[in-house]
Amino acid sequence: MLQNTEHTSVVTVTAPASKSLSHRYLIGAALAGGASTVRHTLESADLECTRTILAGAGARLEPLEASGDGADSGSGGWRVHGLGGAPRGGQEGRPLSCDVRESGTTCRLLTAVLAAGEGLFRIHGAQRMHERPIGELTDALTALGAGVVFEGTPGCPPLLLQAHGLNPALAGEGGVLRLGMDVSSQYFSGLLLAAPLCPAPLRLELAGRKAVSWPYVGLTLQCLTDFGISFSVETRKNEEAPWQALPEGAWRGLDEARPSCLRVRVQPGAYRSGDYTVEGDWSGASYFLAAGALGRRPVRVEGLRADSLQGDRAMLDILRKMGARLEVETEAVTAYPSALHGVALDMGSCPDLVPTVAVLAAFAQGSTRISNVAHLRVKESDRISAPAEELAKTGVTVDQLSDGMLVSGLAGRGCGRQNAPRLPEGLNLCAHNDHRMAMSLALLALQEPGLRMETRLDDPTVVRKSFPQFWNVWSRLQ
Repeated sequence: MLQNTEHTSVVTVTAPASKSLSHRYLIGAALAGGASTVRHTLESADLECTRTILAGAGARLEPLEASGDGADSGSGGWRVHGLGGAPRGGQEGRPLSCDVRESGTTCRLLTAVLAAGEGLFRIHGAQRMHERPIGELTDALTALGAGVVFEGTPGCPPLLLQAHGLNPALAGEGGVLRLGMDVSSQYFSGLLLAAPLCPAPLRLELAGRKAVSWPYVGLTLQCLTDFGISFSVETRKNEEAPWQALPEGAWRGLDEARPSCLRVRVQPGAYRSGDYTVEGDWSGASYFLAAGALGRRPVRVEGLRADSLQGDRAMLDILRKMGARLEVETEAVTAYPSALHGVALDMGSCPDLVPTVAVLAAFAQGSTRISNVAHLRVKESDRISAPAEELAKTGVTVDQLSDGMLVSGLAGRGCGRQNAPRLPEGLNLCAHNDHRMAMSLALLALQEPGLRMETRLDDPTVVRKSFPQFWNVWSRLQ
């Protein structure tokens, strides 16, 4: 690992607002009655999709006057005049157009929420979105009374959604609906957000073979709590054991969930209007924490809650396991240049970090095995093959596995062999139309003075999906 004590001043940046919570809080405010303020929301292409669809369904959203505090992190604020209940769609022959573009979060969360409304909605987006599955969610919605017609590939957008409200009584005895999280946790989260609009309690039971990205469901439960929605969480040790209700708030301590051993019972109720503030994003911060460990200067990231429920807070544990030196405060983390080593990582609960960790692993000594992320093949890009292809251009060997990858780090190899990734002159990298790929590949430039990665990427603007100010903030590190 290249160490340089010549420039020891700490670079300080502010974490962008949490994308996941920005979506959820804007949805909650739009469903509430009366006016709410949602501060420090992420301003990005994905959030623009969510706001546009909520406005089309009857909510009114007005930007708050800029304070200047969010200029670097790309955050803003909104005053939301809510629906006070169900979203409103179009009529036969004139559906409400819901263009999700490339936002999987918008697509999955709002498909469920709109199904709890009234009217006809057309869910569509970019070509890649039309290749991403949503069939398990739409099956659940039809079981609750929604009508769904796919226009192209069955199980994928575009689709027509005929909403008459969702009726838990149609799900069977006790209003229990079983839903898997093998592919995405957003199906489960979407139905949790829609459940308060139902006329009776809805009990969602976790099904399937595994539960990927469980912490994101925790963020949804946090949102429901903040908006005054009543729910209970039950768990059991195995399929034969009796269900036990967790004490109020104890769900916050759940690091993972097992299929057939967890269910959530959501009561009908009104979302509560109020003043809400979105916390900083651990995923967006991960690129800068990785930069602190890889680069020539320590990096301090402010605006992060040490007690956050975000799954991508796992970046702290990952960096520590790989040998990075960190200083953690209540609302900030500093990462220092460190010699990294390979590790074995189950990243099923934090899949968005995989492209970043793959690049970290390329600079480490030894091999890093990333597992339990098979579902990454249906993200914005194939996030298993895409890092492998791009790192190969820099001399790194990445073996693609059925549920992840094996990255052979270059550090410490000696004997005149290449000991760090290097991008040959005249060779450029591909972001694969994926914001997280673009931001993770930026790390490759930190140990090559004068190299500006945004000039070596086919499309550096793809970061607008989640972090439009990324390159401006990143320039401080170079």
